[in-house]
Amino acid sequence: MKRWMALAGVVLLGIASVVVSEHRKVDVAASPAALLYLVADTEQELIRMPVTFARMSDQEEIRIGDELARSYRMRNDQASEVSTVERYLTLVGSQLASHAHRKLPYRFHYIPNPYFINAFALPGGHVYVGQALLALMDSEDELAAVVGHEIEHIDHYHCADRVQQEQALRKIPLGGLVALPVEVFEAGYSKDQELEADREGTRLAVETGYSANGAIRMFESFARLYGEYQARAKTPQGEVSQVALETLEGYFRSHPLPSERIAQVEQLIAREGWAARPERDLAVAYIFLTAKAQSAFQAHRYPEAEQLAKRSLVVRPEQPRAFELLARAQFAQANFSAAAETYRKILETDSSNPDMVAAFAETLAAADRHNAVMEFRRWAENSKGHQPKEVEVAAAGLALLSGNPEAAGSLEAEFIRGDGEPTPKFVGELGWWHYLNGDYQKAVDLLSEEVQQHPGSVRPSLRLAWARMEVRQYRDALEVLNEIRTNQQIPPGKSMALAVARWQTQEHEEALRDFGFAVRGQPEWENSNWVSALYSPRVEQSIVEMQGEYERQRARVAASR
Repeated sequence: MKRWMALAGVVLLGIASVVVSEHRKVDVAASPAALLYLVADTEQELIRMPVTFARMSDQEEIRIGDELARSYRMRNDQASEVSTVERYLTLVGSQLASHAHRKLPYRFHYIPNPYFINAFALPGGHVYVGQALLALMDSEDELAAVVGHEIEHIDHYHCADRVQQEQALRKIPLGGLVALPVEVFEAGYSKDQELEADREGTRLAVETGYSANGAIRMFESFARLYGEYQARAKTPQGEVSQVALETLEGYFRSHPLPSERIAQVEQLIAREGWAARPERDLAVAYIFLTAKAQSAFQAHRYPEAEQLAKRSLVVRPEQPRAFELLARAQFAQANFSAAAETYRKILETDSSNPDMVAAFAETLAAADRHNAVMEFRRWAENSKGHQPKEVEVAAAGLALLSGNPEAAGSLEAEFIRGDGEPTPKFVGELGWWHYLNGDYQKAVDLLSEEVQQHPGSVRPSLRLAWARMEVRQYRDALEVLNEIRTNQQIPPGKSMALAVARWQTQEHEEALRDFGFAVRGQPEWENSNWVSALYSPRVEQSIVEMQGEYERQRARVAASR
């Protein structure tokens, strides 16, 4: 009887536990680290497993690794850059692998993911390095330390042992292991295995001719990341974004502390008596510097974007993308003379690019509208190859600013009253040059021609709205702005155009709301030099007035708290 009562008590206790657990709310934030958390914790259990097995053959290990690699092929939209980095990884990795003990078919892969701060190896010889990890490096010696570390995970059977541990844990045939999630290999190994890979990977790099200091500097970068990870940074203003920090959580759970790894390498250098060697530049650093410049520009950190683009161009001078980022960053800071010189350099290699021609002319006008036409014509006379029609249109527009309307008049006759169909794009471009010259009614007439042919198009519609404001057609300007077609995001300039139109029609509350959107999305509007060079005195005055009232309202709100 007592045994039955005890059994009943156990059952009741179990039922109560289930009920409580079902009703208890568990708050777990979703993050990219979730799977790495799981695998990192599983790793701690794997190394405690009292399992013994005969080691698989090299052929079997290579077969499994190849199958896993086939299932992990990365989709990429920048095939040229990816192949460039992958060829470089193969060059460095092959030199290192030639010194490994096991002669396996090592292959090296690049993961073009800006949040992936990691590298990992698959059984049989596949090594992967993430974009975000490469972006932290500035020397080939750091890369050699990372790739050497991953080669040693393969060379010392850590990857092969992981496969067989997973086989024992999951109780599945060896042939079924090709379906293993690759995160099993991303998450790291036991502390002893990680430290062994550090030691032997550094030794491999030194034997290949690299500096052991590359490993130390790589771990110092991880130490900085670890400090940021511990601080739980909530904005992407630091060295890595919050998404990347979350991804690192699983990594730091399964790897030794950076300080411990640095101390081990320093002891190894002292024990082996390795002499200091100069480090080699990371040959593909320009790719990551340009990507950082792009990110900084998109975040409106223009001075940072300018410096990163310049650094990238030092590493590899002939980069149209870096040059364009540099020009745009300089332009956004109202450094028009420097931006014009940068656009000139772009056009030295591609004088037929119509967008760069138009940007060059606009920047020259912003820098010095009276002498811009001479500078532009000098460039056009010296440039080689085919010149697009934009060159003639820009030259006519710049001549208009210098007081000579003849070329612009001839082109208007050709585009509008000549034989054949009118050319709305070039008519609109001439219209904007008339806006810059202060002939606002002429600007409205010509820009209207382009907008009629392409209703809702962003750039011509914005320009027409600015021109209509100058002839006090505010309601028409607002109507044009509301017809602009967009894909979710408000195009740059639209919010400020709305703000100015509403400010001029005394809709001050709505105007200040739009003003706030505009300066948050495009802080150039707060730079009076930028505004005065590109827009009318009326626009400049309206922005000054709105900025003053905007700041007064913010001060009142702050004081009331």
